[in-house]
Amino acid sequence: MRSIQEPGREVIYSGGGITISQLILSDVIKQPYDEFMQENVLDPLGMTSSSFTQPPPASKEKILATGYLTDGKEITGKYHIYPEQAAAGLWTTPSDLCLYIIETQLSYKGESSKVLTPEMTRLRLSPVLEDAALGVFVNSRVTGSLKYFNHNGGNEGFQCTYVGCRDNGEGVVIMTNSDNGSLIYEEILNSVATVYNWKDYYLPEVKKVVDVDSSVLNKYAGKYILGGQKAIFRNSDNGFMVNVLGDLYWKVYFTSDSDFFVREFRGSLKFHSDKDKKVTDFKFNGMTAKKIE
Repeated sequence: MRSIQEPGREVIYSGGGITISQLILSDVIKQPYDEFMQENVLDPLGMTSSSFTQPPPASKEKILATGYLTDGKEITGKYHIYPEQAAAGLWTTPSDLCLYIIETQLSYKGESSKVLTPEMTRLRLSPVLEDAALGVFVNSRVTGSLKYFNHNGGNEGFQCTYVGCRDNGEGVVIMTNSDNGSLIYEEILNSVATVYNWKDYYLPEVKKVVDVDSSVLNKYAGKYILGGQKAIFRNSDNGFMVNVLGDLYWKVYFTSDSDFFVREFRGSLKFHSDKDKKVTDFKFNGMTAKKIE
């Protein structure tokens, strides 16, 4: 793996970078990564149903969920085994992950230090560039309002997300054993925020949709890469569509010739072109997805 540009200029999601940090840690402490994380993170937090061990112990096989593709087919072997323990190897439950959120909130307020000191937690939850902080994304729905920290997760057959309020005690963890996690990001999260009166989290926004000429849409069509994940746009009889999971496509709605949104995912998106009007990428919540085809 090599650096592709000067650090600090742009947010680029990198599971590979986390894998390198795993290797550095293991080399320095001379201990397997899963053992270190169990002793220094999971056990202190009381996350007794969680582990970074790959493959999982035989004693755990019967309690692990089976993953499913978007077409409802079961993942061969129930689930994949990922060698990238830090980036893709955490086995956990919603209840266990809630313990991490609670400890993060308490540590940020200076009331606990089971894993990190309050000073380190505050540093970790301070955005470095745009919304990206150290291992999490931190943002406000309204300028000057409460900050929420979050991260999504997804391996083949599984989709999940967590959100915690940095300033208050709100939080939620949602997991599903399916590649189709679209309900997670809007319907379920917004419903939880509404029922429990989260301040300035779910703010309905009325958008005016515009028609974009098919010649422009054809330029946008193609494959893009974002943190190792491919997004495929295509023009079809059902409209302009995007695919990010299996064979599942979502409709794209435009608010200008370049600004667009997808109802199943939160955030503003925008296509970009170079001086020759060749489409180069699109932006998603501060991150850049490069066009590759």
